[in-house]
Amino acid sequence: MASNEATKKADAARGLKRGTAPVAPQRPTPPARPAPKRVGPVEFLGEVRDEGRKVTWPTRKETTVTTIMVFIMVVVASLFFVAVDQVMRFAVSLVLGIGA
Repeated sequence: MASNEATKKADAARGLKRGTAPVAPQRPTPPARPAPKRVGPVEFLGEVRDEGRKVTWPTRKETTVTTIMVFIMVVVASLFFVAVDQVMRFAVSLVLGIGA
């Protein structure tokens, strides 16, 4: 690779010699994390119970309405896919002449 005088001067200004790669700056090492404290099963279950008390649980009415909506959406989706399947079956039978 040819180099001209301007390139040599620019390299010299940056402190680079031809043919050497620039050195990447060293990253500071992150501080070491302390080892997590191990807890026993009884203390763990107590913490789980405390966290469960913080949760906002849905009411019976909200759960019932949500369940009904899920069932309605399942029925709507299944009817949609049955209709799409029948249309595609009919189209394929027209194209291929199968079952006529």
